Amino acid sequence: MTRAPLVVIGDALLDRDLDGRVERLAPDAPVPVVDDPAERRRPGGAALAATLAALDGRAVVLVTALAADEAGAALRGLLEAARVEVADLGLTGPTPEKIRVRVEGRSLLRLDRATRPGRVGPTGDAARRALAGAAAVLVADYGRGLAAGPGIRAALAGLPARVPVVWDPHPRGPAPVPGARLATPNRAEAARFAPDVPGGDLAAVTARARLVAERWAAAGVAVTLGPGGALLVQGAGAPMVMPAPPTTGGDPCGAGDRFAATAAGLLADGALPSEAVAGAVAAASAFVATGGAATVHLPLTPPSAPDPTPPLASPLERGLRRIAAVRAQGGTVVATGGCFDLLHAGHVATLRAARALGDCLLVCLNSDDSVRRLKGPGRPLVRLADRIAVLEALGCVDVVVPFDERTPEVVLRRLRPDVFAKGGDYALADLPEAALLATWGGQAVVLPYLEGRSTTQLMKEVVRRDSH
Repeated sequence: MTRAPLVVIGDALLDRDLDGRVERLAPDAPVPVVDDPAERRRPGGAALAATLAALDGRAVVLVTALAADEAGAALRGLLEAARVEVADLGLTGPTPEKIRVRVEGRSLLRLDRATRPGRVGPTGDAARRALAGAAAVLVADYGRGLAAGPGIRAALAGLPARVPVVWDPHPRGPAPVPGARLATPNRAEAARFAPDVPGGDLAAVTARARLVAERWAAAGVAVTLGPGGALLVQGAGAPMVMPAPPTTGGDPCGAGDRFAATAAGLLADGALPSEAVAGAVAAASAFVATGGAATVHLPLTPPSAPDPTPPLASPLERGLRRIAAVRAQGGTVVATGGCFDLLHAGHVATLRAARALGDCLLVCLNSDDSVRRLKGPGRPLVRLADRIAVLEALGCVDVVVPFDERTPEVVLRRLRPDVFAKGGDYALADLPEAALLATWGGQAVVLPYLEGRSTTQLMKEVVRRDSH
């Protein structure tokens, strides 16, 4: 049976980054001269949200409008390379482009092309065909008119109530269709949608979220707060705040798309809105910390042949496919392993540190039986499917591969990563994976572990508190 797709609806842009170096000022004006900029292209707008979901391993259909120009052809190729199925409505006019001139990871200048929206072709039948059988729908509105089309709105209104709709709004766009499971404005957008609510504290954010939820007839509104995480309002209950883990540096470009795509994907998997928002906060924070949209690298030309891997590829097959893609671009493959029962700050710190060692991170995860053999009959506390869902919601994790043995040597022999990273107080001589990695020229490393964080300590603390 084919996995039901996540359908993304919205305006597609072509994003171009020109990365160079600055060593001098221009002789005719006090402006920096950017030498030898290298260009990287990637999908932007709703196409970025669709690409991020596809890179998570999901089946994705993007309903958008592409122009018949050079930029549109490049965007089609990038989407095909990401294995995003496109329902193209046709765009009369040029493809919108967003160009950033960057030096050492920081933007000096942004140029926008085709700022006036073009005319979108008929939407009704194409939208209905794409939405048939959708697991969830994400409307990534970039204010260029596609989400306001009557055919799109009629098709969305006709969806069964069981299909969750996530709406990432734009100040120039329409209100979400009534009944959206989740709307995801950022703090500034929420203030524009509810200008009659004064103030900037959490009370004001909560009041705005409640007001727009009422006006839009939305089941929930999650206001993203940047480094502050997100605030979720559902009905008349108390708001939930999902704090973001602390990060330093990074690039926030694309964080909203990472948040919305993760939330929609988790809702498609059956998560509660609170679980989806919590997972989206973690994924967006990790995405920003690792460099944001600039880290989304795809080949400039599509693959010469379709991917023979079926939509329901096994985790191991997905891992091997991801490794092949990374190595085709000269990247480094990193793996780590563990039980990850009751994911906590120590786990997240280790996973982020491991991902920073290369270009993708595969997590070898002990199965439930394996955890029981290692930890005893009372473990795991969290079943395998839930542990996989939480790990895959982290932006620093590419693929999770379960294994049944006590240690991951068998699966590592198949994956053959360049680096195996383990968090904790180990000597390399104590790691059986170290000798294995050496057989193909790989390297095992030990990463520092946050002191005082462990699942066992959490369990002991719960027992201690319950006994008082």
